[in-house]
This record gives sequence, structure tokens and C-alpha cells, in this order.
Amino acid sequence: MSFYEELVTQTQMNYQRYYGLYASGRTPYKLTDKKPQPYKEQISRLIQEIRDADCVVVGGASGLSAAGGGDFYYEDNASYRHYFGKYAEKYHFKGAFDGMMHRWSSREEFWGYLATFLHTTQTASVREPYLNLDAILKGKDFFILTTNQDTQFVKLYPESKVAEIQGDHRFFQCAACCTNDTWDAVKPVEDMMDAMGEGTSIPKSMIPRCPHCGGEAFPWVRGYGNFLQGKKYDEQYEKISHYVLEHKEKKILFLEFGVGRMTPMFIQEPFWNMTLSLPHARYIAVNDKYNFLPKQLEDKGMVIVADIAKVLRDARDTMESGDNNQ
Repeated sequence: MSFYEELVTQTQMNYQRYYGLYASGRTPYKLTDKKPQPYKEQISRLIQEIRDADCVVVGGASGLSAAGGGDFYYEDNASYRHYFGKYAEKYHFKGAFDGMMHRWSSREEFWGYLATFLHTTQTASVREPYLNLDAILKGKDFFILTTNQDTQFVKLYPESKVAEIQGDHRFFQCAACCTNDTWDAVKPVEDMMDAMGEGTSIPKSMIPRCPHCGGEAFPWVRGYGNFLQGKKYDEQYEKISHYVLEHKEKKILFLEFGVGRMTPMFIQEPFWNMTLSLPHARYIAVNDKYNFLPKQLEDKGMVIVADIAKVLRDARDTMESGDNNQ
């Protein structure tokens, strides 16, 4: 097991032990009682911390994509209606995940919905918060860790710089995990969308199948079934582990965006652990809901509680205007 996966495993045990606290939107860790700096000063500090760092590890979670319009997962909003309108009208789902939990009457319609879901993220342009983050990281040595499956980061960076530890909508796996293989999902999804047209079902013959056992395929993602924790999965953890261990003696900034209370064990708590244990590490989180900075990290970190898109836009504007030059 790689270094970073061991950290995740340890925090998963803690999550299970204190599940009630996490589920209620809290944390079992003692938090700082220091009063946060004014917003403008926080933006200045964010920029300075990035400039001072030898390297940056970005932890991108669901809140980062939601801040840029990828907010159709949990509610029946304008974004959901735009991408999933025919299913919203027919079934009155309250967001994309609601449809994933529906008991479909046929596999053809299930795959029609799933193809719509995958096509939405596969073909989405890079969202503004990601572009602004890219701009403020310009010239830095950095690595990306993400729990997002929506392919935003790999549209910006080579896969060698991105660890997708929760999967990726561009790939299929065997639903029964009969094989370690994953394969392309982009072309099959495009074909399914073309065949479906204005309907809500695909032809039975287009249901993706495993080339080894003949059973149904499934997207290579955690959350809805048997997530294949095989070769590709191990590669993701090895990438982030190698980067951290290679840079552990340097001034490393752990920069976290949009971690909620369902998955703190994948980014947030490992970042806390490493910031505490590595000699020159620093930590900054940006979150529109949660102000969680452990007491032990109050002199090594900061949380900006604000809209993520605004923070990244303001940071980029400040950097490019030269207002924060020292």
C-alpha cells in the first residue's frame, strides 16, 4: 500500500468511528478559536503563501466544480434542467445523483440516463475556477489530487500531474470486476447519445459489455457499485505518494478546495496530517461552508470561508494587477 493510501485508510477508520459527527456537518478535531483575518488580507496571504512555497499540492473536491457551474448533482436547478431536462420532466429527479439511485424499469433507459450523465462531464469545457487556479499556479511546481470524476483537471494538465483517486468518467470497467482492465468510455457514450436522440433509452445492443466476461460494464468511478481498485487505482495513489515523498523536505503548500463532510478522509484530513508532520509544510483551505482549521495547525494554516469562484477570481486579479507585489 502506498504512502498516501495508508493516510486515507487511517482517516477512514476515524470517519467510521465518528460518523455521527461527520454526518451532522462537524468534525471530531479540536479547532482553532483564532479570529480569521479580513477577506482582503486572506487573499493577500493566499497569494504570498503560493509565492513562498517551493511546491504546491492542490486538493480539488466537489465544491470546486460546483463553484464553476457543475452544481447539478444534488438539486433540481437550472444546471440540472439544462443537461437532464427530459429526465427531470419525466421523473422529477432532484439532481443527477437522484437519478443514479432510481430503480429503472429497463437497462436501456438506465444507460440512457447514465450516458447523459457521462456525456455532460466528458464534453464540458474547463470551468472558470479551474482556469483561475491554473493562472495563480503559473510558474510553480505543483501536483493535483482530486476526488472529482468530472475530468476537469485532466483537460488542463497531463495525467502525470493529476491523481484521480475516486475514478474518471472517461473509462469503463467490468461491473463485476472480473478483470483489472479499464477501457475508453468517451466514444461509446457519444454513440449512445447519438442513438438516443430526443428519447430517454438506448438500443439494447449498445449497452456496454465487458470484453472478458460479457457482463455489463460500468464507469470507473467510486459511488454506485464495485469500484475497481486495481492497476489504474494503484497508479493514482502512487503518483501523489511519489510527489509528496519527493518534496517532503521542501516548503510545500497544501491547497484545498471544496471538501464537504462526505469525503474528508481523501483530501482534508491527510492534508492536515502532512501539514503537521512535515517540517516546512503549510495549509490553506477554501470552502464556502466549513471553517475547519485544527488547533494544532493554527500557526501553519488558514481557511477562507467564501465562494470558491470569487476567491480564485480575486486572487488572480490581484496577482495580475500587481497589487500584492512585495
